[in-house]
Amino acid sequence: MKYINSKLVGRKIIIHTKHALCAGAGELVESNAFKMVVAKSIEALVERNSILLELFDHHEIDGTQVDILVDVLRYLTILPKDDIPKIVEGSSHIIEREDMLFNYVEYLYNFWRSYDRFIICDSKGDELDLHPYRTFNNTIEYLTHLVRKVYRDIQENITGEHPNIYRQVRAGANFGTIALSKAIPMPREYSDKLQEVLVIRQVLLNPPLVLNPPMNKRTGRFVLVDTNPLKRVTLDKGEFVCYPAKVGSLVILVYIHQRFYELGLSLVNLFEIATDEELLKKPDGIYIYGAPPGTIEDIGEYPTIYYEDKENDMIIAAVPSKDEFGYFGYLKKMILTLHNVKMIRSGHLPFHGSMTRIVLQEGGDFVVLLIGDTGAGKSETLEAFREIGEELISDIIVVADDMGSLTYDKEGNVIGHGTEVGAFLRLDDLSPSVAFGQIDRAIFMSPGRTNTRIVIPITSLHHVLEGYKVDIVLYANNYQQVDEDHPIIDRFESVDEALAVFKEGKVMSKGTTTSTGIVQSYFANIFGPPDYKEHHDMLAREFFTKLIENGIFIGQLRTRLGMKGYEQAGPMAAAEALIELFGDKKGKRDS
Repeated sequence: MKYINSKLVGRKIIIHTKHALCAGAGELVESNAFKMVVAKSIEALVERNSILLELFDHHEIDGTQVDILVDVLRYLTILPKDDIPKIVEGSSHIIEREDMLFNYVEYLYNFWRSYDRFIICDSKGDELDLHPYRTFNNTIEYLTHLVRKVYRDIQENITGEHPNIYRQVRAGANFGTIALSKAIPMPREYSDKLQEVLVIRQVLLNPPLVLNPPMNKRTGRFVLVDTNPLKRVTLDKGEFVCYPAKVGSLVILVYIHQRFYELGLSLVNLFEIATDEELLKKPDGIYIYGAPPGTIEDIGEYPTIYYEDKENDMIIAAVPSKDEFGYFGYLKKMILTLHNVKMIRSGHLPFHGSMTRIVLQEGGDFVVLLIGDTGAGKSETLEAFREIGEELISDIIVVADDMGSLTYDKEGNVIGHGTEVGAFLRLDDLSPSVAFGQIDRAIFMSPGRTNTRIVIPITSLHHVLEGYKVDIVLYANNYQQVDEDHPIIDRFESVDEALAVFKEGKVMSKGTTTSTGIVQSYFANIFGPPDYKEHHDMLAREFFTKLIENGIFIGQLRTRLGMKGYEQAGPMAAAEALIELFGDKKGKRDS
């Protein structure tokens, strides 16, 4: 670890390595990374004028005193404290304050763990390249055990006693990734700028993870522009990694700046990593998440931009490397915008909604598509099924959690595909049993703040790609109270009646963006369709006509998620109404 490239970026510690990290505790405490963390911890103590500074002879802490403390800690890994003054000149003052030194070591351990910690392994050409888990064992797992060992050895050599309680906290890295150089086919003007950036092939994470990104909501919108942002951007290969996301049937290369590593690597709970075989083909899109400041801000009305490269049949997007864009929604929604544009261009109808296959215990199944904007209650309603449908429902298979597309099978039936294998959900809108039932696989974002989120895997790529015949299409209405004239489920009798509601795209904002109150967006989907409205209108009328011709139930579902007091009761009642609808439809099928 002594010679490994490690750096601090904001509240992140990033370690780049090609081999095993270090040979043992001695090499760990001799490393530049160890000294860097100790120095930063002292800076933090000075900022708040902590009583722990009494470890030093005087309060004007200079580099020499930090060096003495580092040497004390190094020798404490192998020697009892009373031996240290004989070896480290000027350390007597530190050793005499045993309680203060013990408390500082506890503080240093927690200070290290307060950072988001990343290990990026480039094992190409090494024997570890063929054995990813061995790579992770020799890096992340090994570092975890080593840091805990150093911490415990130091404390035992201070007190002369063994601890009675051992807490196996995650003391190593939060994320580890094997990222390799990889030649991916793409136009020359792109490859010249991107080919040297390492491409992620495997990721290891230790959930549950709790992340505190700079922002907890998204603002503005994604803008279609006439200038290719990649013509403005040059990437520093040492500051980026590429996450090749499998987005439905598409492959989108996401280039993540180190400023946003914690958000970028959280994509593992949302999108699968594209295979080596898939990377032998030209990607469908490229997204620069963290373009150098000052390079793209003047291109569009907002600096969150995308460009359609018609010549190369690719979509290129970029967002600046600024804290104001440090929210997971800027990653997820831009990626899905690129997906939607590609779908429209391919003659498929993209949807913003959740699609689920419900398998009944008594036989039969129904595929339900809930369309609605963010916070409309789509995911929450389907999660409510898991609680109340045990006696009726055999399986709940998620096809799409947030975005997908409609196309046709060989028989002319409308079928749906998904995009994500995970979900990005508001924690406040989930029941405790759902939220904590997934805690062992979850990534939590912005805890204790408005719009606290959880990212969890919920389905398989097989179900995302399979293509299921749609049986029920509903608009998720989260803003309207239920009464005699407004039942939980309404059925539309004509294409025009249905399109009027779906086009209007009303939703009561849930605070996931800076919008408040009832807002409207074209087809509840600002992510691509408004920029291709004429083409989208044609596709929407075509698909809705086919659905009604085929006798498919099209209506709206009042989830009431946006209404105070109905955050959980509304989706629960909506789930109960859907179960009743299934019973009615099953009876008609059986008869």
